[in-house]
Amino acid sequence: MSRVYNFSAGPSMLPKEVLEKAQKEMVEYGAAGMSVMEMSHRSKDYEEIINSCEALVRELMHVPDNYKVLFLQGGGSSQFAMIPMNLGNKNKKCDIVITGQWAKKAAQEAERYITVNKIASSADKTFSYIPKLDKSTFSKDADYFYICLNNTIYGTKFNQLPDTGDVPLVADISSCIMSEELDVSKFGLLFAGAQKNLGPAGVTLVIVREDLIGNQMDICPTMFNYQIHADNGSMYNTPPTYGIYIMKLVLEWIKEQGGVAAVQKINEKKADILYSFLDSSKMFRGTVVPEDRSLMNVPFVTDDDDLNAKFIKEAKEAGFVNLKGHRTVGGMRASIYNAMPVEGVEALVAFMKKFEEENK
Repeated sequence: MSRVYNFSAGPSMLPKEVLEKAQKEMVEYGAAGMSVMEMSHRSKDYEEIINSCEALVRELMHVPDNYKVLFLQGGGSSQFAMIPMNLGNKNKKCDIVITGQWAKKAAQEAERYITVNKIASSADKTFSYIPKLDKSTFSKDADYFYICLNNTIYGTKFNQLPDTGDVPLVADISSCIMSEELDVSKFGLLFAGAQKNLGPAGVTLVIVREDLIGNQMDICPTMFNYQIHADNGSMYNTPPTYGIYIMKLVLEWIKEQGGVAAVQKINEKKADILYSFLDSSKMFRGTVVPEDRSLMNVPFVTDDDDLNAKFIKEAKEAGFVNLKGHRTVGGMRASIYNAMPVEGVEALVAFMKKFEEENK
């Protein structure tokens, strides 16, 4: 069977070139005489892999020197506890904008340790927009201000960052990392699960400003302490070695495309192709207000649940898989991450046009 067009929200498709290189190096990496999966994380060969991966993150995202780059485990969900435990020990307070399931879960977890001020929410319209923020409601003494920059499930994105002044801005960028240029210096901490734009599930990338670590709560477990991981080069314990290796290959691929700026242009083209069709279609429609649309996750529906189900079934048979929307929204969702080629989006739109014609 030939490879399908995989529109999964995560774990998602990887660049074919990355998979082929990993396949070539699966049994023996370089002159090591073994697979990366078999080698000691303390070996010189692996040290070169993880150091190269960090250097590529810094280069591609223009990470300032006063930020630490960490490769952690536990998924993005572990960050929901790590962030308040490490950053919330001064005034034990944070602000958060509720724009979807992941922001809700981050707030629920943070509430176990600190006071959480929910600045605004878009739950009233099934998170189909980014709420307008009133700066007068921000806590001047908050330890941090938290947002989910791109909402995977609902297809919304902050196109304008909140002005938080001296309060560090913290963002979950799991589903938009390296999809477009981002000024790291505007954030105190960024984190991303790898399984959307960076590699396979199992690695969580954290980029944190140095002055925000080293002030963790007394109850913070050793493995949740950013300072421990920073002091040990992400190797206090055995890191997810193979996942970091694949991430390095993905980062090399992004660099070969011309870097994040070049990838952003491709992503904008893909999104424009799909959104333009949705805006002109008489059957399909996007669910997000146009000004808050994501480049990466595009939810859409027809006005008939049976027709939605039929579309998902026939799309799968035609080689377009994982288009079913999240259970909280229904309908369909196309996740068009970096690895999705323009041709994949063009083929999907052609199929949607054909389906619309056949199901008038």
